Amino acid sequence: MKKIELLRSVSLFWDLEEEELGYISEKMIARHYENGNYIFLEDSEGEQCFFVVEGSVKVTRLSKDGKEVILAMLNAGDFFGEMSLLDGRSRSANVIALEKTEVLTLDREDFLIVLHDYPQISIQLMKEMAGRLRKSDRQIASLSLSDAEKRIALCIIRFADEQGIIKNGRVSIPKTPIQQDIANMAGTSRETVSRALSILEKEEIIERHGRELMILDYKKFIKEFDS
Repeated sequence: MKKIELLRSVSLFWDLEEEELGYISEKMIARHYENGNYIFLEDSEGEQCFFVVEGSVKVTRLSKDGKEVILAMLNAGDFFGEMSLLDGRSRSANVIALEKTEVLTLDREDFLIVLHDYPQISIQLMKEMAGRLRKSDRQIASLSLSDAEKRIALCIIRFADEQGIIKNGRVSIPKTPIQQDIANMAGTSRETVSRALSILEKEEIIERHGRELMILDYKKFIKEFDS
């Protein structure tokens, strides 16, 4: 039942009935990872697609000078690893657990059978990949054109889009990534992230309570930093 509940939260499977979800879930295997564990490495052979049940992961690559660049952070209900199953090539990035994480895996053969048997999943997959491409384009543009503070703000907007809870014009991000991970996403230093967050907090644009970050006026924040 837990597998079926997880699949209901994954965009690929929104159009499927419970019997169909059960058929797919029976082909999946649960795996567990601790904080910092590599789920797979860049250039390794790709034989499974992964669906996050609990926890979170980061998708990373190394720059030419050996620095970590974070391409995405994924949470419960997200999936990854599908590209290698589609084109048969090696993994294009590393994936690392950010906390204690449980995933479900689906082997290549079963994944391709599912796509064949349920064409609506293929359509949802294309939509998801198009969305990821847009996010990547936006991230590349921000790295090349924006100053560090704006890049940090754009990262916050991305976290809000992916996991934010909106209420009365405010957006709460329950588990904001650690400052070093934000720095790696924004192409800057941890010290710059710390300074930028402190300034935003001092100007009463955000509030912080442990890992939770609250954007006090989301529309104003978007207008100022994403235009």
